[in-house]
Amino acid sequence: MRVAIVHDWLNQIGGAEAVLETLLDVFPGAPVYTSMYWPEAMPPAYQRWDIHTTWMDRLPGIHRHHQPYLPLYPSAFGGLTLRGYDVVISNKSAFCLGVHTQAGTPHLCYCLAPTRFVWDFDTYVEREQVGPAARLLARIMIPAMQRWERDAARRVTAFASISHEIQARVRRLYGCDSTVIHPPVNTSAFPRAAAHDDYFLIVSRLIPYKRIDLAVQAFSEMGLPLWIAGSGRDRQRLEALAGPSVRFLGRVPNEALPDLYARCRAYVLPGLEDFSIAPVEAMAAGRPVIAYARGGALDTVVEGVTGTFFAEPSAGSLADAVKHLQTLAFDTAVISLHARQFDVEIFRHKLAAWVAQHSTVPAAGPPDG
Repeated sequence: MRVAIVHDWLNQIGGAEAVLETLLDVFPGAPVYTSMYWPEAMPPAYQRWDIHTTWMDRLPGIHRHHQPYLPLYPSAFGGLTLRGYDVVISNKSAFCLGVHTQAGTPHLCYCLAPTRFVWDFDTYVEREQVGPAARLLARIMIPAMQRWERDAARRVTAFASISHEIQARVRRLYGCDSTVIHPPVNTSAFPRAAAHDDYFLIVSRLIPYKRIDLAVQAFSEMGLPLWIAGSGRDRQRLEALAGPSVRFLGRVPNEALPDLYARCRAYVLPGLEDFSIAPVEAMAAGRPVIAYARGGALDTVVEGVTGTFFAEPSAGSLADAVKHLQTLAFDTAVISLHARQFDVEIFRHKLAAWVAQHSTVPAAGPPDG
C-alpha cells in the first residue's frame, strides 16, 4: 500500500521525531513531507529517508529559528496536495494537518497536540523572546489561524490522540472525536539497576514551556542534587537561576541514558506535558516519577505506586512533592511492569489496527511475545 507521512518540521529531536521514526518502521519506505529539513541537526539515518520539503525550506535562518515564520506554515501546508497514495498520515504538533489529499484518500491525523502557538498563544509567548510588535501582529492573525486549523481538521478522516489530555483538546477545539494511542517507548532499552544514587533527574529540551525553572528553583532551595540532561535556548537562563546542587549535563548520548535513568533517585516532570516519553523511560528502569498533576502525566503516573504528583505549578509545590516522595517506598519491579503498557510494540499494533480501521491498509498481527 502506498502510504505518505506528513511531519511539521525536521530541525530538532524530540518526542515528535520518536513517533516519526516508529511510523517509518511500521511503514518502511514511506515518503515524508515536511515544511523544512536541516540534515546537520538530525540523525544520520534520516538522510536515507525519502524527504520532501516545501518552499519554506529556503527561507533565511529558518533551520535554526523557525518560530518567526510560524504564520507562514498554514500557507505552506495548505498549498500541498498529496496525490497517488492510498492513505496519508500526519504526525501533527503544529500545522501539517492542513495538507490536502486526493478525493477518496483517507487522511489520518496522529495528533501530538493542537497547535500551541494558535490555541494557547499567551502561554506560548509568556517566556519566549517575542517583541511587542511581533506579539501584536500575531494576536491580529490568531483568529484567522484558528479558523484555518478548524477547517483543516474537518478534512481529516480520523484522529488519534497521544493522551486523554489531547483527546479532550481535540474534542473541544476541533469538535472531533479521537482514539487514544499512547506514543511509543522502547521500554526494553531501560533495564533496572541493583541500586540507585541520590540525584534526581530531568531529561528534556531546555525550552521555556517545559518549566524546568521550577525544578531548578526548588532543588536549589532544598540543596538536593538535580541533574539535567539536554540542551536548548533556555539553558543560559536556567544556569543563572541554579544553585550549586543543580548540574547541567548537556546533550547526553542515547547509549548513556539507560544508566542515567536507572541510577536516579526519581525522575522530575515539572511542566504541563501533552504526554512526555522520558518519565516512561525512567519508569521502565524502575524509577519513580514526580510530576505536575495535569496533562499526559495523568495517563502514565500512578500516585503512590509509580510516583507522586504536585498540584500547583510552583517551586514550593514541587518541593513538597519531593519531600513526600522521600517518605514513600516503591517496588521497582511494579514500576517497570507498569511502563510496559507504553512499549513500542504495543504502539505499533494499535497504530496499525487504527490505520486499518479507517483505510484499506491491512492491520498488523499482534506484537511478538
